[in-house]
Amino acid sequence: MPSTLVASSTAQKHLRLHLCSGVGPIRFANLLRELGGVEAVLGASVARLSSVERIGRKLAEDIARDRDRADVETELRLAASRRVRILCQEDDEYPLLLRRIDDPPVCLYVRGTVTRRDAMALAIVGSRHCSRYGAEQAERFGALAANAGLTVVSGMARGTDSCAHRGAIAAGGRTLAVLGCGLCHIYPPDASDLAEEIVSQGALLSELPMEVPPDAKNFPGRNRIIAGLALGVLVVEAARRSGALITARLAAEYNREVFAVPGRVDSIQAEGCHTLIKAGGAKMVTGLEDVLEEFGPAGAAMIEAGAPQTAVHDPATALQVAMDEYELKVFEALESGPAAIEGLCEGTGLPPSRVAVALTGLQLKAAIRPVEGDAYERVGRSAPRA
Repeated sequence: MPSTLVASSTAQKHLRLHLCSGVGPIRFANLLRELGGVEAVLGASVARLSSVERIGRKLAEDIARDRDRADVETELRLAASRRVRILCQEDDEYPLLLRRIDDPPVCLYVRGTVTRRDAMALAIVGSRHCSRYGAEQAERFGALAANAGLTVVSGMARGTDSCAHRGAIAAGGRTLAVLGCGLCHIYPPDASDLAEEIVSQGALLSELPMEVPPDAKNFPGRNRIIAGLALGVLVVEAARRSGALITARLAAEYNREVFAVPGRVDSIQAEGCHTLIKAGGAKMVTGLEDVLEEFGPAGAAMIEAGAPQTAVHDPATALQVAMDEYELKVFEALESGPAAIEGLCEGTGLPPSRVAVALTGLQLKAAIRPVEGDAYERVGRSAPRA
């Protein structure tokens, strides 16, 4: 497979820095901002590198050494052998919501597909050692979210995560799994069948180079990606020191919605959820409508409809469609022809999460429809109504 099919020429430059020790998302952003772009960083002297915020002389020397030694070709060959794409933030396929967090991955490895419609996503997380109740609720909410048109995001770990993925798959919906290891590995090892199902209905994702093995120290970073990919995070079952609570905290920092499912009052696995709810750090959830209510008009339309509607109105009919102010902006931006989410963000000045919600609402009202290339177009001669 040609290297440009695995990673764009720009992504390959980003990958060279990504493979340098000590260059994480924050330092990478500082380097690009202060030096003027990835090519400038790749050509900068040690003295120039060391002048950048959070880059001292020793680290500058390490970066200069590693960027010249980085085995980009081997990484590309490994990715190609596993049908993995490597994305950078400048690639159109890079998830819009993830691009907007403070510390987005320098490179995102993708096995499967990510689409702009995955911006309408709910992360479902919880204990690896969940109770039967927790497993049931994770699978239930995974299926309900998928049926409502949401992409389910989780970490493919045993317990809650796996159940959430399985619920979404059973419902025929999309699901994304973020791993704490390189995509040469499947973790946990007994999840290979689940991994293949996820790839067929979404993707496996990682920010780690292909051969990085599973390690507990990688999971906090993995959790921030889970939070960054979704409009909200639902904690199904979590003990007081659960990693799921790290995901919930990061979601709040990224201005995402946080939800929690209550459990038995005497259950250790539910203590984290109850603490979140009591402290006001999460909205208590007993049904999907509790989640959808926080997603604005599109969520309200989902509640009313029960599931997304796919009916297309007769183009000869001039429909009168009720729209809120955000839906109207997006609808008007489509007047000149089909557009994808990124173009609509530029045309309306709205953030991607708001555009995604508006698009969902407009589809439910049969005012627009998806077309090729992750774009949307108006249906017929639908006219807005206050």
